[in-house]
Formats: sequence, structure tokens, C-alpha cells
Amino acid sequence: MAALLPAEWIKNWEKGGKSEFVQLCRALSENKNHDVGFRDIQQALYELAYHVVRGNLKHDQASNVLGDVIEFREDMPSILADVFCILDIETSCLEEKNKRDHFTQLVLACLYLVSDTVLKERLDPETLESLGLIKQSQQFNQKSVKIKTKLFYKQQKFNLLREENEGYAKLIAELGQDLSGNITSDLILENIKSLIGCFNLDPNRVLDIILEVYECRPEYDDFFVPLIESYMYMCEPQTLCHILGFKFKFYQDPSGETPSSLYRVAAVLLQHNLIDLEDLYVHLLPGDNAIIEEHKREIVEAKQIVRKLTMVVLSSEKTEEKEKEKEKEEEKTEKPPDNQKLGLLEALLKIGDWHHAQSIMDQMPPFYSTSHKPIAIALCQLVHVTIEPLYRRVGVPKGAKGSPISSLPNKRAPKQAESFEELRKEVFNMLCYLGPHLSHDPILFAKVVRLGKAFMKEFQSDGSKQEDKEKMETLFSCLLSITDQVLLPSLSLMDCNACMSEELWGMFKTFPYQYRYRLYGQWKNETYNSHPLLVKVKAQTIDRAKYIMKRLTKENVKPSGRQIGKLSHSNPTILFDYILSQIQKYDNLITPVVDSLKYLTSLNYDVLAYCIIEALANPEKERMKHDDTTISSWLQSLASFCGAVFRKYPIELAGLLQYVANQLKAGKSFDLLILKEVVQKMAGIEITEEMTMEQLEAMTGGEQLKAEGGYFGQIRNTKKSSQRLKDALLDHDLALPLCLLMAQQRNGVVFQEGGEKHLKLVGKLYDQCHDTLVQFGGFLASNLSTEDYIKRVPSIDVLCNEFHTPHDAAFFLSRPMYAHHISSKYDELKKAEKGNKQQHKVHKYITSCELVMAPVHEAVISLHLPKVWDDISPQFYATFWSLTMYDLAVPHSSYDREVNKLKVQMKAIDDNQEMPPNKKKKEKERCTALQDKLLEEEKKQLEHVQRVLQRLKLEKDNWLLAKSTKNETITKFLQLCIFPRCIFSAIDAVYCAHFVELVHQQKTPNFSTLLCYDRVFSDIIYTVASCTENEASRYGRFLCCMLETVTRWHSDRVIYEKECGNYPGFLTILRATGFDGGNKADQLDYENFRHVVHKWHYKLTKASVHCLETGEYTHIRNILIVLTKILPWYPKVLNLGQALERRVHKICQEEKEKRPDLYALAMGYSGQLKSRKPFMIPENEFHHKDPPARNAVPATVQNGPGGAGMPTSLTINTVRLEEGATEETDKLKEKSQGVVKVINKTVNATPKVTTSNGNSASNSKIIKEKDDKEKSGKEKDKEKKDKTPAATPEMKALGKDGKDKPKEERANKEEKAREIKEKTPKSDKEKEKVKKEEKASKEEKSKTVVTIIESKSTAEKEREKEPSRERDLAKEMKSKENAKGGEKVPVAGSLKSPVPRSETSESEREQKRRKVDTHSSPSHSSTVKDNLNELKESSAKHYINHTTPTLSKSKEREVEKKDLDKSRERSREREKKDEKDRKDRKRDHSNSDREVPQDSTKRRKEENGTTGSSKHSKSESPSDSPRLNEKEKEKNKSKSSGKEKGDSIKAEKMEKSSSGSKKESRHDKEKTEKKEKRDSTGGKEEKKHHKSSDKHR
Repeated sequence: MAALLPAEWIKNWEKGGKSEFVQLCRALSENKNHDVGFRDIQQALYELAYHVVRGNLKHDQASNVLGDVIEFREDMPSILADVFCILDIETSCLEEKNKRDHFTQLVLACLYLVSDTVLKERLDPETLESLGLIKQSQQFNQKSVKIKTKLFYKQQKFNLLREENEGYAKLIAELGQDLSGNITSDLILENIKSLIGCFNLDPNRVLDIILEVYECRPEYDDFFVPLIESYMYMCEPQTLCHILGFKFKFYQDPSGETPSSLYRVAAVLLQHNLIDLEDLYVHLLPGDNAIIEEHKREIVEAKQIVRKLTMVVLSSEKTEEKEKEKEKEEEKTEKPPDNQKLGLLEALLKIGDWHHAQSIMDQMPPFYSTSHKPIAIALCQLVHVTIEPLYRRVGVPKGAKGSPISSLPNKRAPKQAESFEELRKEVFNMLCYLGPHLSHDPILFAKVVRLGKAFMKEFQSDGSKQEDKEKMETLFSCLLSITDQVLLPSLSLMDCNACMSEELWGMFKTFPYQYRYRLYGQWKNETYNSHPLLVKVKAQTIDRAKYIMKRLTKENVKPSGRQIGKLSHSNPTILFDYILSQIQKYDNLITPVVDSLKYLTSLNYDVLAYCIIEALANPEKERMKHDDTTISSWLQSLASFCGAVFRKYPIELAGLLQYVANQLKAGKSFDLLILKEVVQKMAGIEITEEMTMEQLEAMTGGEQLKAEGGYFGQIRNTKKSSQRLKDALLDHDLALPLCLLMAQQRNGVVFQEGGEKHLKLVGKLYDQCHDTLVQFGGFLASNLSTEDYIKRVPSIDVLCNEFHTPHDAAFFLSRPMYAHHISSKYDELKKAEKGNKQQHKVHKYITSCELVMAPVHEAVISLHLPKVWDDISPQFYATFWSLTMYDLAVPHSSYDREVNKLKVQMKAIDDNQEMPPNKKKKEKERCTALQDKLLEEEKKQLEHVQRVLQRLKLEKDNWLLAKSTKNETITKFLQLCIFPRCIFSAIDAVYCAHFVELVHQQKTPNFSTLLCYDRVFSDIIYTVASCTENEASRYGRFLCCMLETVTRWHSDRVIYEKECGNYPGFLTILRATGFDGGNKADQLDYENFRHVVHKWHYKLTKASVHCLETGEYTHIRNILIVLTKILPWYPKVLNLGQALERRVHKICQEEKEKRPDLYALAMGYSGQLKSRKPFMIPENEFHHKDPPARNAVPATVQNGPGGAGMPTSLTINTVRLEEGATEETDKLKEKSQGVVKVINKTVNATPKVTTSNGNSASNSKIIKEKDDKEKSGKEKDKEKKDKTPAATPEMKALGKDGKDKPKEERANKEEKAREIKEKTPKSDKEKEKVKKEEKASKEEKSKTVVTIIESKSTAEKEREKEPSRERDLAKEMKSKENAKGGEKVPVAGSLKSPVPRSETSESEREQKRRKVDTHSSPSHSSTVKDNLNELKESSAKHYINHTTPTLSKSKEREVEKKDLDKSRERSREREKKDEKDRKDRKRDHSNSDREVPQDSTKRRKEENGTTGSSKHSKSESPSDSPRLNEKEKEKNKSKSSGKEKGDSIKAEKMEKSSSGSKKESRHDKEKTEKKEKRDSTGGKEEKKHHKSSDKHR
């Protein structure tokens, strides 16, 4: 520290040092900082004195200056004394005596400045003695010791109670007097002091007595608290705490019970801060460790109880023992040891000292303190008081009075809440400490909930400032926490209090469902584990739920329902979780459970919705059965339960719908099952493939007819539930998103989900997705108002291009919108002009259609490539997609049926004697009203349909633009319109069929009806194979309706002439130039139409048999479904039916063990097919087999499979030749029609020429178009065939390499050998033939090698140029024969043969014979005029020449032909004889009817040519025993396949033959021509007879 007195000052003391020192001291004493000034002055004085001690300054100089300085501060003498004290100590240690003397002199000089007393305090006794202030230091020391002992160590004698009872009696009287007057605590305190003094009372004992009296007089807080406070000033601070602690200790015996008055006194003293909680807390028992241990023990006990409840106990005795044990335990635990901490806590809560109470609670485990009922009730009471003013202001319901609660008397209690903000700060905290134990006070529970409700009302009303909003947000989150931590757990502990549940729902329904579900989730999965009591409650609930569910049946739904209701009020989550787990296992519980849920509260229904969603979303559950082909039964059960429960009870749907939408977003479509069920049950809209045709018909009417006749169940009372569903969808904007997600997910099922899944399951999911879309769309269309619908569904181009909705789905969603639009526009126009004439109305309707549809026509252009619109107009496309069955036809029969039902009902009501009259009246009124509604609806629909047809009539000319061929137009029409829509829904399937008929009836330009039907029926394999199960069913319906129309036309010439006769759809224009045969010549006449129909039937058979033979699950299942659907109209022809029957029977046998679902389908179909057998007719009744030389008969249907122009000497394999011929014919047609014209000119009387491929070259445009179509389709077909295993042998047959040929040869040889073995009897001739064949084949092999090489290149060119779909099919069939061989022979045989085989061996023989006969008989051509024969001969030569390069492909087939040449000649002679006999027989019959000769000739021709050819017959053995001919001919009479078979069978047969044996040597060709001549001469014999039949025609 720097010296304050510089040496200069001391040296020049008198001159200036003294004054400087005085100034320094003045300055220091004026320093505002008191402590700093004090230290500096001390230092200055010390330095001055030290200079004196050292002798630098004289003591009188120092004493003078100190005299001047002493006045500067009051405490200057004291400071100086301190300085002397320090110097005293320092100098006494020094050895220099002079310094000590200087010090003594200085002190003596300054005695007048410092009093003796101060010096006596500070200086040593020896110094004092030397200064003369005391006489003897020793005496002085002794005296001070005595005084100290007296002061500190001598105990003062106080009197205790028994020693001074008078004083204490006076004290008690003083404290116990009446305090109501103006006696104050100060007055009493003075009296107490005087009593203590007078009677020498012990002050601690006095304090103890004051506390005792206070305990007995708790009402005088205002007196005693100030008294104790004042008294404490006389005591040490800890005294009061120790006295209280001593009192508590006194009661800590095991038997002792602390009185509540003591707790209260302690609480009051704590509240007034007279003692510290920490000081008192240590005196209380039990210790905190003991409390924590007890808490843990409670949890363990709770878990044990749960274990006991879940254990399976068998004997009833054990349970009784357990009950006794439980009772004992309860008795033991009834009286817990005294917990002073909890007693104090309760007292604190009662007086409203929340601050200290909270501190005690924080020391204990959570909810430990409030789990003691008195504490919980005390805390509830405190909350009651705190919320009172706010509750009175906003919480009291209208009309309720309520009992007001007075506030606590003391001012230190928590402030009462006046606003929600204060509520949050004060009350929410208290509630959190209360937790589940709010259950002790249901009234407070209700109050809190009502405050919550009031808050939500305020929260949801807008218009508050930003700051307020933030506050409100905070409050809202706090409210949610309180709900989660307090309200729901408390509800669990309440005993089935339905009112509380409803009260809580009042608040819950104001929360968005996301918050509610979050709360339920916490409640269900976390809350129950947080507290031992809740753990027990959960176990008891499950136990009780098991008890109820075990006994629940349909019979006791009511009592069980009441029990479920009771249980659900408190613990819905646990109960529903268990119930749902049972439903997932046992679906027969669904109905009783749904019925038993009628006693639930609104909250419980909401919780049920949450539990259902949670169960659905359970990640541990597999959504597929273990076989991976079907959806799990638990999911199906839950979905079914969902539908039922949401329909019956007013449960909010938003969560469930959002869940489905979220699943779809995630690309999972399993859960659509739920949506499907919900819509079905709530809106009554069923989606079922099992609809009868009657129901389907009813579905095409108005809403009333749909409701009455369209559904399986009577749809009743869905108005409310469908309204609820609609509101949920609109409120949460889920209507359109769900539609779009489903539409997108349909393909997602296949391409995203379907990767690893079983094909069957993928199909199921696809169907489910599609059906739900249709059902949901139907629901929206019928339930949304026009505005709602239009507002939500965007335009068609947006749907397709932006949302990537498939076109069929997009139009499905938009269709109702167009209908709404048109009808509203129409109504506007009607109102604008009052003209009532029908024409006016129609005109207005058409105008409104144009207004609405014009933008749609624009919009659809973007959906397809510009090339598409060359063939069909956007208007046609939009019209097709925007109309429905409702627009096209009125289901009169359905309306009549329903009206008649109502009439019957009314009659029944009249006849019912038991029904009371008023009920009768009501029922009759209901029926009459319904009847009127239906009739009104029918009338309305009829007018509507007439308007629509009128509109279509005007539009039709612009529909099909024909910028390319008709064929192309039909392709586009089928591809973009018919096929996508016919598999969309059952009604759409009917619509498509009806629309085709309508387009035909409207005489639409450029629309070939024939071609359209032909394309639909011709090759259904691909379409069938690519369908799902339900699509197959719809496709079947479509084919059924198409067949119905065709069958109607086929059934009666009058109908045909009326509906098709001169319609443009039946034109077959391909006229030779310069020929004018009149318009009639361009039409397909009735008989030829029947041939065509037969061809279609045959094609269907062929496709069906193919599908059944593939062994593929999808092919077999789908074709069986399709066949079942078309059963009313197909098969009609006996032999086709039998072929099918055999194949289906085989499926039944093969699949019985392997694939039971296919077995069931096949058995079902087989049974139905048998029942239809009596209605089938022989082929010759189905279509007449006319001579080919008729004017209007297209050659399509004239020739037998062998073709009249085919040479007789050709072997079996010549059949294959024909296909080559077909190809050549087609090629010729395409390249130029010149040849055709030439051929036509060569025929004088017949403008239609017979070509060897069985198609008419010039007559039917239809055929040309078919070829065009086939051209476009060939590439596809080829690709498909490459993939089909069955197609591989066929590829070989198409002869790429010599390598393949020997294999085929081998296959054919094996086949032959096997068939020969099968035949009985065997003749020697046959054996010889076989040997010869073998020899010949060996010779032939060497000859044909050269030809093969030459022909390869040409063959390939031909194949590329000529895409014929029929040929491909035929190849496929043939390849199948080769590939399968062996046992498959019969299968393939029946596939190919429409000819039935009644007995195996016999039929095989017949087939063998037929095969041989194919070309050996002088078939149809025999009746044709010579010029025709010549023409045929030349055309045959022409075609054969053409096909030679192609035909020379398959060596093996040539060999076979060679082998069989000779045998053919023999059998031909035999058959000529037989034929003559048969003709004679038939002439006898023909006398009765003029038509008969014609028929018989046809039959004969068919027997020898067509049926005989039995293109499908598998057997290739060269001949058969002659005696079978007669039998076979008889059979053939009944089962001959007619002209149309010439179209289908022959054409295909020829195609097959050509594709099969394209390698034909020139040597063979010459033979062929010779035989052909021979044939034609043979045919001349019958010429006369045929001429007569022609005339008759």
C-alpha cells in the first residue's frame, strides 16, 4: 500500500506538513465511499503515530494535529483507539525500549481525545497499568474472568410447569380468554412477558403452551399468528421448529396417531414463513427412501394381480381360497402406518398453501401423494376454489344453477382464476399433480371439461390478434396435455359413469380427429402402464370383457350389450381392443357384437373408430393368408364389422376414410376392402358379379327401380347413413382424391404391388380396387348434389392428362356430370320458351347436349393420337363414353315386374285378417305411393330415351369418318370403346352390346355390323386370358348380350329381314366392275347369315377348348366364367356342346385334387351345360347346307373343308394345303382385285365365286375386311404365340429347318400307330396300307429334299406378307396335335371336331373314315354347273400353283399324303355307292315337304364333304371298315355342319392344312389336278337334282 504521508511533510512539518496532513484527513473523511474513507484515515493516523514511535515527530506535535483532525468524523476516537491497539501489540514485541516509550508518551498525550473506557477495551492490561488507567493488571484480569463466567456459564433458573403452576395457570387464562373484544396480540404479549418475568417461567415452555392453545382454538389465526411472530423476536429462530419437531416426534410410536390440529398449526406456521419446510421436514416420518420403496412395492403387487387374473384357473376351490386370501390382504392393508408428511401435505392443501404443498409432492414419486384419497380430495377442493370465478362466468351450462363455492379465508391462498390464461398458470399445474385421481371428484371433472369446452369455443372463433392467437395456441396444447394426463386416466378409474363420458365428448368433438386419435392412442398404449391402479383396472377390464364375450350370442344381445356398455364407459380402449381381437378370429361374432354396441356413449363410438383403424394398421399382422392367394380372414372380418358398425351407429368416418386414402397413397390396396364394405352397408350400393339379368335390367332404370329391383337385400333406411358418409367425404375433401387414388391404384396393383404376389391374389386385389371404384363412383353420382359433383370433378382431359386416370375410370367419374349438365341446361331452355310440342322439346334437348358436349369433344382429342380420329370422330367417342343404359332403353319389363309385385303385396294386405286396419291403410298407402313413383319414373325415362335416340339419329352421320378402311374403324371402335368399357361393370357390359346394336339400327354410315360381330366372336382367347375373374364375368355378360342379339336375328327370317335385311351394317360389297346385281346382292342374306352365326359358334368353341387345354389357371378359370355367362345362347349346336362337355369333364377330373376352385367352377358349368342339352339342336337345323351356286350365298360358307375344287387323290395332310390357299387368296385380294374380276366374269350365273379356301373372293367385303384386320393383327398374334408353350411345335410346323421335320414325322407316326391300335376291328387291308405308307414315306423323303431348299425363301416371304389370324389359330391347333400326341389325342380331337363322339372306339373309327373322306367324296361341287366346275378346277390349279413353294415346306406331310393316295381311291368308290343309296332314301322323305330335297342335298354334301371331313378329327388312319359308313352317314344327317361351317371350319381347316404342309412337290401337284377332274366328273351325276332344288329356292 502506498504511504499517505510523504517524508517531506514530516521534515517540513511546521512549515507545511501539518496543514497538508490536516487537508488530507479532511479530504478522506469527506469521501462518499464510507469503507474506503475509513481505511484511508486509519492508515493516515497509523503512519502519523508510527513516525512518532520512530522519533521522526514529537508526540506533542502529533497530539496537536490529532486534536484538529478528531472532529472530522464521529468515529475518529474509535479509529484512533484501534491504531493505538495495533501499535501496542507491535511495540510490545520490539526490543528497542525508546520506541515503546515514544508510544506510551503519545498515548498519554492523546488521553484527552479517547475515553478511558474505549482504551480499557482495546489495550493490554499491562499497557493500561503503565498508562495509569488501572491500578493492577492482575486484579483486572481476575475481575474480567468472573464477569464472563457469570454472563455465559452460570445457568439461569427458570420454572417448569409443575414448579410454578400459578404462573402457568395465569398464562393459560391469559391465552384462553375471550378474544372477541379489542384484545390485541401485542397486549397479551406484554402480559406474557410480565408473567415470565414475575414467575420466572421457562420461555420455551411458554411457547409450547401458546402452540397447544392455538391447536385448540384454530379459528383465531389472526390472533395467534401475530402473537407467535412477535414472541419469536425474543427467541432464537430454530426454537419454534424444534418445539414443533418435538411434538411430531411424540406421535411417532407405531400406535400413535398425529392429530390433524397439529398438522394444521404446522401448515399455518409454514404458510406464514415462521418456520422453514426444510427444517421441519427432517422431523417427519417416514423417510423418503421408505416412501419410494413402498411405491415400488405397489407396482409389483399390481403386476402380480394382473398375472393372477390372466392365469387360467381350473378348480373352483382354488378360486375360493384365493378370494379368502384377498380379503385377508385387504384387511391388513386397510390401516396404513401414519405418514406425517402426507398429513402435513393435506393440511397445507386445506389451507391453500399450494407452494409448500407442491414442494412436498415433488419429494415423492409421481402421483404417490394424490393416490391417498384425502389428499386427492383436498387438492380437488383447492382446484374448485381456484376455478370458481372463471367457471361461473363461462362454464355453467344454460339453465343450471350450481352451488357457488366460497373462497378460502386466508389471503396467501392461490389467486382465483378469472381468465383462461390464469387458469393455465395456476390450475393446470394442480391438475397435473392430481393425475388420474381426479376420478375422486366427478363434479370437478365435469367443471374442468366444461371450461375446456368454453375455451375451445373461444379458440375456434376467429378475429383475435396475433399475440392472443399465440397465447391461445399455448393454452390449447396445455388443454390437450391435461386431457391426456388427467381427464382420460381419471375416466378409467371412474366407475362406469356414462354422464362423464358424454360430458367429455362435448369437449372432444371440438377437437380435430387427428388430435382425438392421438389422445386415444396415448390412453390405450401408454396411460395404463403409468400407475399401479391403472394397471389393475386394465387387467380387470380384460377379465370382465372375456367373461362377457364368452357368453355373447344372438339370443342374449340385450343383457350382454348392457354389460359391454357399462364396461365401455370407463375403459373403452381396452374393451374394444379385446372385442376386435375376437372378431378377427371368429367372424360369426360380428352380428351379435354390432347389435350389442347400442348402449355406448358418443365418446365410446369415437374410440371404437380409432381402435378399428389401429387394428387395421397393425404392422404385425399379415394381410394375406399363408397361401398368398387370398386376403386374410381377419382383414375381411374387420372390414365387414366396419361396414356394419358405421352404418348402424353415428360414428365419425373421417379417420377411417383418411386411413384408406393414406394406404392408397402408399400404394397398398388391401384396405380398399374396408371402403367397399362401408359404402355397401352405409349407402346400400352393392357390387356383386352374381347379379341376375333381371336385377341388371332393373339397374338400368331410375333410382326407385334400382332400389326396388336392383339389389339383393332390400335396401332400407340408408338415407341417414349415406348422408353421413357424404358429409364426411365432403368435409374432409376426400371424395375426388379417393376416386383418383383408386383409379391410379388399379394399375398399381399389377405393376407395383403385384411383383412378388400370387397371380390369383393380384387379380383379386385388382378386382377389389376396380369394384370399389365403381361402387364409390356410383355412390358419389347418386348422393352428391349437382353443384358439389361439378365443383369437385375436373374435366376429362385434366383427369386423364394431369391425374393420369385411366380413360374408362375418367369417363365413369365424369358421366354423371354430363348428365347433370345436360338436364340443367335443358330445364333452363324449357323455362325460357314455353313451347310444349314434342319437337320443340327434342330440339331444346339436342341444343343443350351440343352446348354441354362441345367442350368435351374438344377435350377428348388430347386423349389419343391424331391418327385415331381418322377412323372415329371425337363426337362418337365422347357420345359412346358419356351415355349409359338409362339413356338407351327403358326396362319396361322390370317396371312391370315391380309394379306387379306391389299389386300382389296390396292384395296380400287386403286378405290379411290379422293386420289392424290402421296398419293396413298405412301399408296400402305406402305401396300405392311406390307404384305411382315407379310409373312416373318409367314415363320420365321413356321420354328421355326418345330424346336421346333423336339426338343420336342427328349425330350418327358424323360418327365414323372412314378415312381408312371399315376394318380399321371397327378395330378402333373395339379397342378404344367396346373392350375397355365392356369389362368396366356389368351394366357397362350390357350397354356395350346394346350400343353396337343401336349403331347398327341407326344405319350408321361406314359401320359394318357384320365385321364388328365377327371380330368380337372370332378370337376371344387373348381377351379372355387377360381378364381378371370379375372382368371375365363382365366380358361373359357382354358376349351373352351380343349372342342374344345374333340369336334373335338367327331365329327367324322375318326378324332378320326386318332388322338387318337392308341395313348398311350387313353389306358385303365387293362387286365385280360392270356388274349390277341390285342392292340386294350386296346384302348378306338370311341363310348365309345363319352360316356365319354357325361359324361364330364354332370359333367360340375352338377358343374355349383351347383355353381349357392350356392348363393355365387364368385361362381355365376365365373361360369357365365366360361360358357360364353365355350359357343361355351358347352352345346351341349339339356337336359343339358335346365337344365342350368332354373338355370340361376332363378338367373336372384333372383339377379335383390340384386346384379345387377350378374344379368347383368346372363342375358348376358341367351341371348347367347338361341341363341345357335338351335345348341344343343338330347342326343341320341350325343352318341349312345349301348348294354353293346360289346368287346371294357368299362362297365363305359353301365349301366343305376339303373344298369342292380339291383333288380327291390328296392325302389327309392336304387339309393343311388349304391354308396356303387361303393365304394366297387373301394376298391376291390385297394386291389387286383383277384376278377376282376375271374369275367373276367366268361365271355366267353366279357373281359369287367359290374359291378353294372357302371364302368368297368377290362377294363379301366382310371377308376382305377380315383379312385386313388379320393383316394388322398377325404380328401381335405371332408374338403371343411365341410366348405360348403350345405354339412351339407350330413354329416347327412352319418349317424353319430340316432338323424339325423328322421330329414331326415321328410324332405323326406315333399318333398313327396309336390310333390304329385303338381302332377295332382291324382288317388285313389296313395293316397292308400301313406298311405301304411306311414304304412310300421312305421313298418320298429322298425326293423332296430339293424342293424344300427351293421353297424356303418364298415361303418366308409369303408368311410375312399374309397375316391371317385364323391361319395362326389353326396352326396352333395343329401344333398342339403334334406336340401332345399320345393320350392327348382325344382331347385335341374334340377340340378340333364339332362332331360329337358318342362311343370312343366307334367315333374314332368314324373320324378315321371322315378324315379319309375329306377329299374323296364328290362334295358340294357336284351340284354346280359345269362352268363353275371348270372355274373351280382352274382356280384350284391356280391356287395350288401359287402355294407350291410354300407348301413344299414340310417333308413329313408330303410323305403322309403319298401314303394315303391309294387308300383314298378305294374308299371313294365305296362312298359313291353309299351316297346313291342315301339319296334314294332321302328322296322318299322329301315327298312330304318341298324344302327337304334341298336340305338332304345339303346334308349329303356335308356328310361327304364337310362333316365327313371332320377337320377336327384327330385320327389320321387311312381307312375304316366299310360297314361303318352307313352308321356314320346316319349320324352325320343329324350333326352335319352347314354352309357356315364352310366359312369357319373349312376356312380354318384349309388354313391349317396350308400352314401345316407347305412343302408340296410338283409331282403331287399334277396328281392333284388329275384327281380334281375326276371329282368334278363324279359330281355331274347329281347335277340335275341340285338344279331342281335351286329352282325351288
